[in-house]
Amino acid sequence: MAESRNFGKGSIMSFILFFAAFLASGGSTAQVPLLMWSTKSLPSLTSPPAGHITSMEELAAYLTPVFGSGSNTVLLFLQDKLSKDDFTLFGGVFGNKQESVFRNLEAALQSSSSSVSFPALEWTGESSIPTLLQQKLGAAPLLVDPDTLSHLSLNTSINNLLIINLPYSCNSLKSCKEVLSNNDEIIGKVLSSLKAKDVSYTAVYTGLQPSQAISMSPLLNKQVGRTLLQAPTADVKAPIIFTNASRFPCIMLWAQNLFISPPGSSGFIDLAKENASLSGSMCNSTNSELVLTYVNYTLSFTMSQRFYPVSARNWFTLDSVQVRSSGQNASFVGSHGIYAPAEYSFHCQSVSSFRDTLLVPANQDSTQWKLNFVEFQIQGFGLSNGTNFSYASDCAGFFTAGIWMGLISSLLMLLIFVYGLHMIMQLNTMDRFDDPKGPSISVPQSD
Repeated sequence: MAESRNFGKGSIMSFILFFAAFLASGGSTAQVPLLMWSTKSLPSLTSPPAGHITSMEELAAYLTPVFGSGSNTVLLFLQDKLSKDDFTLFGGVFGNKQESVFRNLEAALQSSSSSVSFPALEWTGESSIPTLLQQKLGAAPLLVDPDTLSHLSLNTSINNLLIINLPYSCNSLKSCKEVLSNNDEIIGKVLSSLKAKDVSYTAVYTGLQPSQAISMSPLLNKQVGRTLLQAPTADVKAPIIFTNASRFPCIMLWAQNLFISPPGSSGFIDLAKENASLSGSMCNSTNSELVLTYVNYTLSFTMSQRFYPVSARNWFTLDSVQVRSSGQNASFVGSHGIYAPAEYSFHCQSVSSFRDTLLVPANQDSTQWKLNFVEFQIQGFGLSNGTNFSYASDCAGFFTAGIWMGLISSLLMLLIFVYGLHMIMQLNTMDRFDDPKGPSISVPQSD
């Protein structure tokens, strides 16, 4: 169903807050909002799922019963640019009612018989909405100047399509607010003219194309409304994905850094900064091998999976990591520490061959190489999530050294407390005491 909401007698504040709920759902599809209110009754609409983008076909299906019978006078307030961000940024959505620039629009929604909104309407071109209304009404559009509308004679026995163009120029945050405020005054003036003529109408407010109002606020170094105190995150590079012959992903690897240090070198080379060829990689139901070929080095990861009766499930292991360069080869065994259930991925903050060793040199020559993979994650089987890693089995154990120290210290203190409590409970008092008013206690003594 079309992405819309029936407001009835509700205020524009509800409409704006509903728009704000869709801010996180904006994708690559261009969108424009569309508001519709009428002096007549409009068909009610069910609430759509969050993130749904209304297509032009869905809008056409909704307009068919609206303009299906009788004569209709339609006002199309067509702004040069309009987006959901304009309402959230300039609509006073955080209780600042006096700062809202849509006061006349809010009053129109409150006084209308019914109203509906399409917060995310698919934008297919500048002429799509006027053309759609023209087709539904079967009337030629008439471009109207707000100043001369009061002198215009309308034949209400036929369909009328009146288009009022609204400008949109946004060089700064202040100019955007002033332009939208002026447009709101134009809307109020047009509606007052029709009210004076006692003409029933249906009004539509939308944009020729999307605007980008919200993107300018960071450039102005001015906080608008409520913001999250969070630093901007850096762009995250995509993982390395190898697809099989059927074009399905079967191996994924991601690492922030792939540091290697050849024999005789005092520094590290980060292969993650270079582009790699996946030629030579392979995968099947039991074995996988990811071969990363760089300019001067070739890095390969060999994995296998097998069924373990004790756990009654399949596990995969990183059997070996090999580095080749100019006739030099180094091989490392990773199956002792790098393993996970076959349907999981493996993640570790640091996979190293020289510190907290997870990669064990397979021979004496390999000890001269140093490998360190930072924020390493790999999966060679069970990629059911497509291009996303499955649940990660982390290399960090649940009981770290700090946890063990805290548990042992707490246990030692508990034992001391229990021993002391036990000793106190074993204390016995005397059953007889000296009475100063009576005879003293005589304790016979014998030699």
